[in-house]
Amino acid sequence: MNVSMAAGPMIALDDVALTLNSKAGAVNILRGVNLRVAAGESVSLMGPSGAGKTSLLMILAGLEQATAGRVRVAGALLGELDEDALALFRRDNVGIVFQNFHLIATMTALENVAVPLELADRGDAMARAEQGLAAVGLGHRLNHYPGQLSGGEQQRVALARAFAPRPRLLLADEPTGNLDADTGRRIVALMFRLAAENGTTSLLITHEAVLADHCARRIRIEDGAITADRVAAP
Repeated sequence: MNVSMAAGPMIALDDVALTLNSKAGAVNILRGVNLRVAAGESVSLMGPSGAGKTSLLMILAGLEQATAGRVRVAGALLGELDEDALALFRRDNVGIVFQNFHLIATMTALENVAVPLELADRGDAMARAEQGLAAVGLGHRLNHYPGQLSGGEQQRVALARAFAPRPRLLLADEPTGNLDADTGRRIVALMFRLAAENGTTSLLITHEAVLADHCARRIRIEDGAITADRVAAP
């Protein structure tokens, strides 16, 4: 089953809201978010803890459903897709990088990177995984397990895995949160180099302004709403 794609912005959100129920009652996580992100843009998303940044990322990945509004990503209206179609949408369009790496401990670096390619029935999965690890400077670590790698190396494996299927959209949620400052800067520089080489639209959640400076556009979210949206000076 293929999700049909249409021309237009990579991300188009119209009056998107997310309300979750709690013991204390309804909690408004996102409140009427409107956003357009063009293909190839690099965008940082900043704001205080609990502002709704990760919830917005989850909605863009089709891992959380908005309770109101319209969500269009890579031409697909996510609210109209069932779980199987959403899984295919992610497989074909979205790469995700998390703070905690999320590598499979019992698989080598090569096997970890090959996973999304094998799920897509790519016959060249291992060859492309090896190329991906070489691109992040880990061609010499193919057969090492996550526990044998440093934090920076594990995040580079995670980057290689995210970019291996050549996603149209990369979503990164605090990808440097478990790394020291110098390693974090190098990881972010690598991430945006790969995005530029692949023509990938990128959205980076971060608390660090120095990392947000890698992005051409910077958005701030507070209390579930966008409060600032500016393009960096050339």
